[in-house]
Formats: sequence, structure tokens, C-alpha cells
Amino acid sequence: MKLEPTAQPKLYIGIDIHKRSWKVHCATDLFGGKSFAMPPKPEVLYEYVAKHFPDHQVTTAYEAGCCGYYAHRSFKTYGWNSLVVNPADIHRKGKERFTKTDRIDAQLISRELKDGRFEGIHVPDVEREQLRSLFRRRNDLVKDYRRIKSLIKMQLLYFGIAIPEEFDNDHWSHKFRNWVDEVAFTYPSARETLDSRMRSFRFIDQELRDVSTKMRAYCRKHYKKDYYLLKSVPGIGGIVACGILCELGDLRRFNSIKHLAGYVGLAPGIHQSGDNQKSTGITMRAHRLMRSYFIEASWQAIRTDPIMQTYYRRHLGKNVKSIIIKVARKLLSRTLAVIKTETPYEIGVIE
Repeated sequence: MKLEPTAQPKLYIGIDIHKRSWKVHCATDLFGGKSFAMPPKPEVLYEYVAKHFPDHQVTTAYEAGCCGYYAHRSFKTYGWNSLVVNPADIHRKGKERFTKTDRIDAQLISRELKDGRFEGIHVPDVEREQLRSLFRRRNDLVKDYRRIKSLIKMQLLYFGIAIPEEFDNDHWSHKFRNWVDEVAFTYPSARETLDSRMRSFRFIDQELRDVSTKMRAYCRKHYKKDYYLLKSVPGIGGIVACGILCELGDLRRFNSIKHLAGYVGLAPGIHQSGDNQKSTGITMRAHRLMRSYFIEASWQAIRTDPIMQTYYRRHLGKNVKSIIIKVARKLLSRTLAVIKTETPYEIGVIE
């Protein structure tokens, strides 16, 4: 009697990806499989699967991390199902929480994949991913910019040099920069230190301006419609609009404001047991950069939009931080509506 398979056999591959090597665990729908190490090259894994599991339907998964999406895109070209997953979504049993190795991680990913409990993260297209790198470079420059300014002020404070009252603010005008250049010290070594820091400051300042200009120009050229729709929302300027386009991608991919708020991190956490229920504040799982951008944009929105200002005043008496989170959620909702309806935002009028 000849036996014929009634369904295509399935192969589930969990990968723990690192720079120098991959730890791989292969499991079929019938057997537990085995773990092994391999060079960090997708084509090597493809050759292994073609040799040992030629007729299997392949599904792979690995954790999102520093190695990006190159492997995922390679697996897709082989005709495999591929997922990139959030490390926090990998379920660990009691003992597994205290024992962590690359081999165990690969086995856990394979197990979760086989059980069908994984939902992959959104993988941006190559163009948007590379545009995102420019936006993140700008944020790195902002951090460096703040740091070098703090170091310069620290040196002036350390040597007892008082900053004139007209210059003692966050805006560093050209007059203030010239004043710093003319500060006199007893010995030239301190002057050389300050000159070196001022050179760093001017370099970072120019880099920040150049990167910001190029990022806005690219978004205006390639995402013109969405860019200007976003800018019509009170509180959202050119940089925040670029951030939304770079980090969140096309907002039309979100099914609802609940979906988008959960992704950004403006959704409430709830703990309920029996008749007891309490809010635990905004969720810890968030896109922290974009959440902070929307919170900052909310402060500007309540100054320019009477409707948002009325909503803010309606909650006065509560914790100010809690109120601005509510405003940020409403601002996020309106941002999604503007993109989905493709209608520019109109500032409301209170009658």
C-alpha cells in the first residue's frame, strides 16, 4: 500500500540573531526538531532547508533588534512566511524567566511560532526605513546639542563667570556666542577648553540645521499630501510631521484610534479583578519618541485651537500631567482622522 501525505508538512524555524552567528531551532508540525549554530547568512539557512526539508512549508521568526530587517526580506524572497516579533511578546514559563541562553531563545521562538501565538511587528518598506534613519540621526544630534550647551554653561559656572541676564535663557543668539568667545581667563588653557567646546557646538548646530532641512525637503517632495495634511493640525509642525511619516508610516494602516493609541502608547492600562477596577495610567509599552512628540505638540495645540483649549480647561483641577495625556490622545485621534479623510484640519470656533 502506498501512503501519500494529505497535507503539506510544515517547518517552523526560530532564530536568535546576533552579529557573528545565529542560533537556529527547527521544528516540524510532527517533531520537536533540533538546535544548531550557523553563520549569520540567510543563504546558508536556505541551503540547509533545501537539503533536509525540501517539501516543507517554511515559517521563520526572529526578534526585532540591531540587525534590522535584512534577514526577513531575504526569507520573503525564498517564498517563506517570515515574522519579526517584539521580544516582549515571547511567552516564558516560570523556569524560563530565570534561564536565558541563545539556544533557549531560539527554542521559545520556534515553540510560539508553532503554536500560532505570534503576531509580527510592522516592517516598513526600504524607502521609509532609510528615511527613518535620517529622523533618528536628527534626534541623536538634538541630544548632542543639549549636552554640549550644558558643558559650556558648566565651565562658565565652575570658574565663577556669570552669564549676563539678557543671555541667560535657552536661546543662544549670535550676540551670546560672541560674548562666550570673548570671555577672558587667567590662563590660556581654560580658554582653549572653551574654544574647543564652542567649535563642537557650532559643528553640531550646523549639522542639526542641515539634517532638519534635508528631512523636511524629502518629506515635502515624496509625501507632499500627507505632510501638509499633518501640518494643518494645531501643534504639529514640520519636524513632528516628518516624525509621524518616518516612525509611524502611513497612518491609514491603523484600523482605529484604539489601534494607533496602543502603538504610540497613549492607551490606558487597566487592572480589574472581581468588582475592583483601577486605571494604572498610560501603558509602559509605547513608541516613546512619538509619544513624547505628541505630548509636546499638545501644549502648543491648547494655545492655538479653542476646542482643544476648552477640553483642557474642562479637566482643570486634576493632575496636569494626566490632563495633557488626555489632550494628546485627542490630538492623536484628530491626526488619524485628517489622514484617513484626507481633509485638512480646521480650527474650531467656540460660540
